[in-house]
Amino acid sequence: MKKTFILPVLAIGFLIWFLATLAFRFAGQFFFIADSAGILTSLYLAVIPTLILISIVTFKRFKLSGFENIVAGVLLVLPGMILDTFAIQFFEQIFPNMPSSRAATFGSWLMWAYSVVLLTSVVTGLRHNRMLGRD
Repeated sequence: MKKTFILPVLAIGFLIWFLATLAFRFAGQFFFIADSAGILTSLYLAVIPTLILISIVTFKRFKLSGFENIVAGVLLVLPGMILDTFAIQFFEQIFPNMPSSRAATFGSWLMWAYSVVLLTSVVTGLRHNRMLGRD
């Protein structure tokens, strides 16, 4: 396994986390409206193609294959998972634009988003291995 992709993919994961956190810091009140099932459903659905695309573009950019895709998926979500632990714990201070009652919805959405990336990396990695006959 080549290791040249590890730090750049971690950096991409951090950048995605940073930009998403900024977006939610300044506009989160428009997304996590717990009273609107339509908005919440749209938010959960919109993240699927967006994160699948980001994941696949990242895998292709670094010419990753098989197990490397899975490692890259973990590296993409790791910075955000670590930092979001604190973002959720200190929700009111980091996101004063959203009421604390939205912290659970926000945390749920984050878990969903991280799951999409991880599932994409596993499916992509296993499919590539299967195509090469390395079950």
